[in-house]
Amino acid sequence: MAEVKVGIVGVGTYLPSKVMTAKEIAEKTNGVWSEENVIAKLGIRQKFVPGEDDGTQEMGAKAALNCLKNTGVNPLDIDVILCIGEEWKEYPLTTSALYIQDRIGAINAWGIDVQNRCCTCVSAMKMAHDMLVADDEIKTIMIVGGYRNGDFVDYSDRNMSMMFNLGAGGGALIMQKNYDKNVLLGSKIIADGSLSRTAGVEIGGICQPFTKDNIEEGYKSLRLMEPQKMKDRLNEVSLPNWYRCIDESLKQAKLKREDIDYLNILHIKRSGHLAMLKDLGLKEEQSIYLEDYGHIGQVDQILSLELALKEGKVKDGDVVCMIAAGIGYVWSANIIKWG
Repeated sequence: MAEVKVGIVGVGTYLPSKVMTAKEIAEKTNGVWSEENVIAKLGIRQKFVPGEDDGTQEMGAKAALNCLKNTGVNPLDIDVILCIGEEWKEYPLTTSALYIQDRIGAINAWGIDVQNRCCTCVSAMKMAHDMLVADDEIKTIMIVGGYRNGDFVDYSDRNMSMMFNLGAGGGALIMQKNYDKNVLLGSKIIADGSLSRTAGVEIGGICQPFTKDNIEEGYKSLRLMEPQKMKDRLNEVSLPNWYRCIDESLKQAKLKREDIDYLNILHIKRSGHLAMLKDLGLKEEQSIYLEDYGHIGQVDQILSLELALKEGKVKDGDVVCMIAAGIGYVWSANIIKWG
């Protein structure tokens, strides 16, 4: 039986018109962080923040429409929508995939929301690949979502500097069965559930419901709930897990680290970004550092790919390695042969 190939048809993004500068971030920390250190250490010159009409679901829908425009794919040909949009959205307990299905006219598609925090795009790409290989009736899948978790950041919380970069935006990509270009060749995901409640929004759920006294605090309660445990464990396992994901994805693709042409990496602190490039034997121009965008959660991979294609950093024949990590904690990588 012939091997089923799954390729990326194309991508689309949506970014709000509003930005928050390094200077504004520094001011919100009440002098704990200087503008210079926000730029040099946290790696943020500016980040995109939502405007009045930039709901999570709506930003995903706008990215989906841009993706359809960029690819020429007919929305009637989409079989499944895997929505990677965040749980912080216009209306709790609504299904974002179905809002997007209606907005883009993909009336033949069924949809489901999937969640892996900032890892969701890479995880959903593996899910899409495996669905396309396994199910004869599925030929085209859209992965799409919006993100604005930065709404919950308390800039006066010293533990939260790792999340000062959280921005807003939407991204979409389309994967297709027997599409013989931009082929996904390997994926690996690793999870560590011992960190499942070390970070999250602390107030507003079942354990700590909203009350009339805590509402204001609740909307700024994205926190490290066990900061020392989380930092100690991440220092121990984060890089080894990431490199294992990369190496196992490469092994599936019958490639080696030296074959990587472009590292598609989410926004992390500047020193971590540079260290990873060095460890993988890559130059700075073989990646894009999202210092002018911020960290738009699971949208980062789609944004980085779109920028790289526009800037000529990803060309036909190039090997792209996407990596992501999400609180919970999850690490992932995949390998795509472009062109």
